[in-house]
Amino acid sequence: MTRHFIGFKDLGPEHCHKVLERAREMKATGYRGKLLDGKVIAMIFEKASTRTRLSFEVGIRQLGGQTIFMTPAESQLGRSEPLRDTARVISRYCDGMVVRTFGQEKLDELMQYGSLPVVNALTDQGHPCQVLADILTIYERDRDLSRVRVAWIGDGNNMANSWMEAAVYFPFELSLACPSGYEPDPALVRSYQAAGAKIFLTQDPKQGIAGANYVNTDVWASMGQEAEQREREKAFKGFCVDEALMALAAPDAKFMHCLPAHRGEEVSEGVLEGPNSIIFDEAENRLHAQKAILEWIFS
Repeated sequence: MTRHFIGFKDLGPEHCHKVLERAREMKATGYRGKLLDGKVIAMIFEKASTRTRLSFEVGIRQLGGQTIFMTPAESQLGRSEPLRDTARVISRYCDGMVVRTFGQEKLDELMQYGSLPVVNALTDQGHPCQVLADILTIYERDRDLSRVRVAWIGDGNNMANSWMEAAVYFPFELSLACPSGYEPDPALVRSYQAAGAKIFLTQDPKQGIAGANYVNTDVWASMGQEAEQREREKAFKGFCVDEALMALAAPDAKFMHCLPAHRGEEVSEGVLEGPNSIIFDEAENRLHAQKAILEWIFS
């Protein structure tokens, strides 16, 4: 049976912690391998990327594989060929697909018509690779995740969705503070809570950050939302994670951000560059988390 990684549900309770621990081991040992020796992974990117592209390309090569990078500008992805045809053609050439796109339905179509493993490298609905790397960054510092409180301050976006899904499979508490009108889908929140996730919502960033061990945020306007920038700046007033807001978190709380960051917008320069910022550990951990995912898929 072909394994995909579209979200934490694919790993399930049996494999989530195993993959997390394997990622930690890979980092500790500087792991290289031949698991993907002779394999070619198609990297289909409809959205721009720095960390996602680099970490996947390096990780695949460290596991012995090769990559082919595809964008709409240099393939039929940007023209009229149906995605289902692209899926079937790539399945005749390659051994897997890493996909960074807009709608989640594109991943569904690639899985339905292709015969290869598909990895979700970001959609508008979720970014599980980033969140697994973030949890690895926390796990390096706190092995008992049941004692950890994570705060999400800002937009109820794809990152917030993946944090909520992860809370079903890992025992941390998750507090989300989002402005009115920018909260995650209420039905999604209820479904994750019903599945056991310890999720708390508020529209007050001060309440959301109170007692948090790890404070996480993201840009206010994600890719494709640039036209909403001014409107969002007004709605998100008071949601900048600055020194005053961080002071309400737990003592020695760490600051996290998936990057790129807009200094002076969702986070102050002082917090981003401060001693409690662990953003570049997160960025590095994309490599290790994704190698562990690839190992789970192909082993």
